[in-house]
Amino acid sequence: MTGDRMKDYLPICRADMEKRGWDQVDFAFIIGDAYVDHPSFGPAIISRVLESAGYRVGIIPQPDWKDENSIDIFGEPRLGFLICAGNMDSMVNHYSVSKKRRSKDMFTPKGEMGKRPDHATVVYGNLIRRKYKNKPVVIGGIEASLRRMAHYDYWDDCLKRSVLLDSQADIISYGMGEHSIVEIADALNSGIPVEDITFIRGTVYKTRSTEGLFDHIMLPSYQELCDDKLNYAKSFYIQYCNTDAFSGKQLVEPYGKSTYVVQNPMSPPLTQEEMDKVYDLPYMRNYHPCYEASGGIDAIKEVKFSLISNRGCFGGCNFCALTFHQGRIIQTRSHDSILREAEIIIKDPDFKGYIHDVGGPTANFRQPACKKQLSKGVCTNRQCLFPKPCPNLEVDHSDYLQLLRKLRELPGVKKVFIRSGIRFDYVMADPDETFFREMCQYHISGQLKVAPEHISDTVLKTLGKPENSVYNAFCKKYAAINKKLGKPQYLVPYLMSSHPGSTLKEAIELAEYLRDNHLSPEQVQDFYPTPSTISTCMYYTGVDPRTMKPVYVEHNPHKKAMQRALIQYKNPNNYELVHEALELAGRTDLIGFDKKCLIRPRNMKDPAYKRKTRSDVKQKPSRKLTEEEKMYDISFEKYEKIQSAERERSRQNNAKRRKNR
Repeated sequence: MTGDRMKDYLPICRADMEKRGWDQVDFAFIIGDAYVDHPSFGPAIISRVLESAGYRVGIIPQPDWKDENSIDIFGEPRLGFLICAGNMDSMVNHYSVSKKRRSKDMFTPKGEMGKRPDHATVVYGNLIRRKYKNKPVVIGGIEASLRRMAHYDYWDDCLKRSVLLDSQADIISYGMGEHSIVEIADALNSGIPVEDITFIRGTVYKTRSTEGLFDHIMLPSYQELCDDKLNYAKSFYIQYCNTDAFSGKQLVEPYGKSTYVVQNPMSPPLTQEEMDKVYDLPYMRNYHPCYEASGGIDAIKEVKFSLISNRGCFGGCNFCALTFHQGRIIQTRSHDSILREAEIIIKDPDFKGYIHDVGGPTANFRQPACKKQLSKGVCTNRQCLFPKPCPNLEVDHSDYLQLLRKLRELPGVKKVFIRSGIRFDYVMADPDETFFREMCQYHISGQLKVAPEHISDTVLKTLGKPENSVYNAFCKKYAAINKKLGKPQYLVPYLMSSHPGSTLKEAIELAEYLRDNHLSPEQVQDFYPTPSTISTCMYYTGVDPRTMKPVYVEHNPHKKAMQRALIQYKNPNNYELVHEALELAGRTDLIGFDKKCLIRPRNMKDPAYKRKTRSDVKQKPSRKLTEEEKMYDISFEKYEKIQSAERERSRQNNAKRRKNR
């Protein structure tokens, strides 16, 4: 067997297969995205890794799931089928947090929505089973990885079984699958039946018996999880504590009397040499030419001139699923590998001199949190940064700084930006200000995006983020450094509404913070309960799975809309929601004309309202009226003109600021 490697896209049709001289593919790889051969896309990495191991892979992008023949374009694969729903969970791809259908799919030609099914992994798996009853089916990618055990599904508002069972697949390659996918392929190629492939780390399989299992943890059964949400919280936390490649144990989840889903420990993190090999593979670095007539694939624009330098994250945000997918141990590429890729980017005819990003899940993590992690794994009973930085945390930006400096010096590079998130509390924990200063001086395009998520310490605790005082200190330091550099640069905070722990009280507290700091967020993320996060477990169960203590959760869509509107209280479209929220919370003191108020009074056309306000004003003839009091005594028409003029001035000022940036 040979891979017959050539510098080209992998086959997407029989003609491509025959062009390579193949009479059969080893694996037919069904993906929910259009085919983009770039290392920022999981299917591209897995297919190229298999190719480098000598296997023939054919790509079937976005097949018609209503037609069995759509998966048969290569004929029957020699070893089996691979399935990946895409770079995103198909349900997140399709629906907003309000469960409204999105209008555009960035991973599809022309942004057309509906080219993949809901719950794509399950649908594709059952499509294969209708055509091929016994052919091995391996599922992977973010959707399968985060749904590998029983999980809460926000869109159907219920607890679902492992995706392994519902898709009728044989095995899941979870997490970052470079190790496990090759081991699965080698096992199948050696003639081992797929039902006997139970020994590979980073996989989940199903079995009818627990005989032969050693040193495993028996989780509550699926029925027990459905019967009591607290059982699910306990089970989830056991899983959370066993996501580490060094310390994680085998987990077993029973379904009925004779079906068990078994999760093997996570694959070990890639070494730097292994990471370099993965990213040095012969990617075409673009979408397949067949999409050119349709205008290409929009998703490539965000990553085409970006560089991935690391993987994994020890930040430990509760709303993030990275712990379950990439793990908490940082894995990095060497400088040489990244510089080689940068030189390829520079030669691209569309490159204008700007490297858009150098990072990963957290850009400024370029080493494990501590040396212990490389031999004993991560701690199961504490976080590296929350609630305070661990005493063993090693804070060092020197390697990242050296990398950025080397990239800045490359001929043809005008600017190197950092656009993937930085962990500001990690920056603040560094006694050396060199990185902070150089980041402001060289790597920001006028504004830096950071993610405090909230400012209420009550909510920050459930988010797994540092206290607000840390963010405030970061803001002051950022402003001071930019002032010294003479750069008018701004911070753009990412904020989240309705996260577990947030009531209207905390939402109003955030609105007041924005008012006092003259901030007007253009984008707000309402909390989105996606599979396999601590926050989603809180949302479903109403308790923190780590402590089993109750957590306030807002489920009412209207009240969630109020929390979101409060963050953008200046938006006229949010007026009614903000007004209702302030009345409901007993904070009508924030409705008025005082500078501390969030919104103006309403119903000014109401004669009763006018009489009341005019009467209030006339009760104080002995002193000169304040400007606020005078505004109560003007006509509604004049008030509207004043407000319209204020809005126009605000628009003009914002336009000037954007132009200056």
